[in-house]
Amino acid sequence: MASLSAKERAALPDSAFAYVDSSGRRRLPIHDAAHVRNALARFGQVAFEDDAARDRARIRLLRAAQKHGIMPIGFLSAQLAPQRKLPKGHVTFLLADLEGSTELLGRLDDGYATLLADIRRLVRAEVRHAGGREVDARGDEVFVVFERAPAALEAAIAIQRAMRAATWPDGSDVRLRVGVHRGRPALTETGYVGIAVHAAARIGFAAHGGQIVLSAAVRSAVIDSLADGISLRDLGAWRFRGLPEPMALFEVQAPDLLADFPPLRSAVTAD
Repeated sequence: MASLSAKERAALPDSAFAYVDSSGRRRLPIHDAAHVRNALARFGQVAFEDDAARDRARIRLLRAAQKHGIMPIGFLSAQLAPQRKLPKGHVTFLLADLEGSTELLGRLDDGYATLLADIRRLVRAEVRHAGGREVDARGDEVFVVFERAPAALEAAIAIQRAMRAATWPDGSDVRLRVGVHRGRPALTETGYVGIAVHAAARIGFAAHGGQIVLSAAVRSAVIDSLADGISLRDLGAWRFRGLPEPMALFEVQAPDLLADFPPLRSAVTAD
């Protein structure tokens, strides 16, 4: 494959590259079959700005491969590797979900996509700092995993503090619901499966914006290492649709976090 000269590269449109970063730097040319094959081989060597940028580049590259009739079998196998690198055994899940997303969409219109991107960057920064790994991001929620429960709690608190400190469009009060649960799911080539995954999602959706709700399994793993000023309030036992047993839940409390929330959503007390 002949390399592109600077002049030839400059003449190509942005659409001829799988990845264009936020500063306008263009990587992985995909304007012809030879360069698509080269991009497939080099994709794993590129340092993307974040997971969302990596996902967009992967989609553009796969579309280019389809256009040129290239079957990227080796590339698809390599893309499953990140799932295999996720922690196994007992892990702690954190789900962050945007409260009032429909109302925000109606108010911000085209600005809603920018808001979601800003929230994801904020969440991802705190997750990386605490040593977590992103499992999935869909719509207005982000699902991450940690090997250690104290690290997940650290990230949850940091996320809520960062959300409170941020300035949002039109003075909007933007809040995330955060749920944290620990369990032993199975890790497959397509991600985690098991009751622990469903429980983590139920806990996250039950919380209110600005609130952090933990399962009893997480409480047991963090209670002896709580930072000064952090406490856990017993919320009692709750039943969730689809889960076989009630779950004892706890709310994280700290001087700089919101408090005085209504009863949990989408759950009923087990009393």
